[in-house]
Amino acid sequence: MVSVSAFSEGDLLALAGERSFARAQGYLDAVADLEVTATGVTATVYGGDEYEVTLTVHSGKGLSGACDCPYGMEGAFCKHCVAVGLVVLRQRLDLGRARAAATSSGRRLDAWLEALPRDRLLALLREQIAEDRNLRRRLEVRATAEQAGADIDLAALRAQIMRLLDTAPFGRYGYVEYGDAGAYAAQVEEAAAALRSLTTAGNASYAMTLAREAIEHLGKVYGQIDDSDGALGKAADALAEAHREACAAADLDPVQTAEWLATHMLGEWSHVPEFDLGDYWALLGDAGRARFAERVVEASRRDPSGWAPKYLKQQIARAQGDVDALVAALAADLDPVGRTHLAIAQELDRAGRSAEALEWAERGLRDTERQPWIEDRLADYVVDRYQQEGRLADVVAVRRERFRSSPSLDDYRKLRDAARTAGCWDTERAAALDLLSERTSPHDAEPYHGGSLLVDVLIDDGEVDAAWRAAEGRANERQWLALADLVRGERPADALEVYRRAVELRTQRTGDGNYREVARILLLARDCHRQLGADEEFTAYLAALHTAQKRKRNLMKILDQHGL
Repeated sequence: MVSVSAFSEGDLLALAGERSFARAQGYLDAVADLEVTATGVTATVYGGDEYEVTLTVHSGKGLSGACDCPYGMEGAFCKHCVAVGLVVLRQRLDLGRARAAATSSGRRLDAWLEALPRDRLLALLREQIAEDRNLRRRLEVRATAEQAGADIDLAALRAQIMRLLDTAPFGRYGYVEYGDAGAYAAQVEEAAAALRSLTTAGNASYAMTLAREAIEHLGKVYGQIDDSDGALGKAADALAEAHREACAAADLDPVQTAEWLATHMLGEWSHVPEFDLGDYWALLGDAGRARFAERVVEASRRDPSGWAPKYLKQQIARAQGDVDALVAALAADLDPVGRTHLAIAQELDRAGRSAEALEWAERGLRDTERQPWIEDRLADYVVDRYQQEGRLADVVAVRRERFRSSPSLDDYRKLRDAARTAGCWDTERAAALDLLSERTSPHDAEPYHGGSLLVDVLIDDGEVDAAWRAAEGRANERQWLALADLVRGERPADALEVYRRAVELRTQRTGDGNYREVARILLLARDCHRQLGADEEFTAYLAALHTAQKRKRNLMKILDQHGL
């Protein structure tokens, strides 16, 4: 069967990098329980521990992977993810067809369950409850919360919800690891659902009290949980939503509610969950709003540089709809890269004060002038405004300053687009190239950090000969290979020299991904020899390479696969 896997070895290499890709070769026999699902592939990989891997195939957006190994928990596409992907490719699976079959199987299961008699369905459910303690706890909470009105056993429900929030069943040595965090987050979601049911059943006041207790508990334990994928953060947001719904339906004490909100939002774990004051502004009334503002002022006096009081002053102004107060709150703490200037400009825009907005954005550019790391969106904002007003020379000036402050290929392209529109590209280009020539002497080459920007911009401009001249002593391997590809048709001897040098360097490294690149470069070198009428020379060169590298069995196998 032809593999239709929606990804290739090249995709795996690009996601993982050469090191992880190479190390994955030793784990192919450790992949077990591989299963194709409606969205991708799951499997277990046995390494130093037992790791669960999920590969997700996104429609039109490529591949992503998740693994509960330490490296994978940091968000990396690890060697275990690569190993599962390689096994899929080795098995020549048609993922499209297999995913369709998994979807069809799921539908059949749904249809079967829907057709089961009530007593048999209940028997299946009771069997699962008996085997799965966490499922039993979640269903107990639902059963209690969804009882009608006064029949709800509130004390029992509280105990059940707090049991759902207990990390002990999931934690090892007081810490909930990545692999268990999802299951714990599911229980937090269940607690939130129970609280919403409690509000719907007419017990909003008690739901509000329980929601606060649940949120406070989650804040205490959050630092002991690995929430790398954000599942617990989403569950915490569900608790916040349950609290808001309960507050809206309850006969709350505005001042007491303001005290609680202020305590949470000024606390260490104020982002778990992160409340929006605007959601409570109408509920707090004049007395509650005044008390909340007092708490923020008190906190600001205790810690004038504290982040939370500054942020809450902005929230108060935003909730009040007081743009001037919001601008003042933001302006009191301007960051050095222009991000706050942009935020002020956007707030003024929303208020219909576009002239003031542009003044703040322009001030941001002045305040961050010649800083290498500024908010790119600030420059883009100013450029968009200038373009709307037909100020083409000013657009060029902004792009020129950004390029001079922190030269990059992207900023060069933006300057080029702006200057061409304004009809002054020849002058701007000469100055830009002079700047890069001064900053990129042969002694400044950075072969492991992107190579020479001068070479990249000359290639981007289509000035291949100039780029070749500038490359000497400056370019890295990537740039030399790009240049060789561009001149191969007209200057095969020059390209051949680059390819041979690249092969010499790469044969000093290991890894199948590297070996495949060696094979690709050798095929290009063979083409150069053929253009030069030197086929026998290539045959002798390849034979010498085989002799020198014969101990690298994987390299020999890959070369053989490519007819080399």
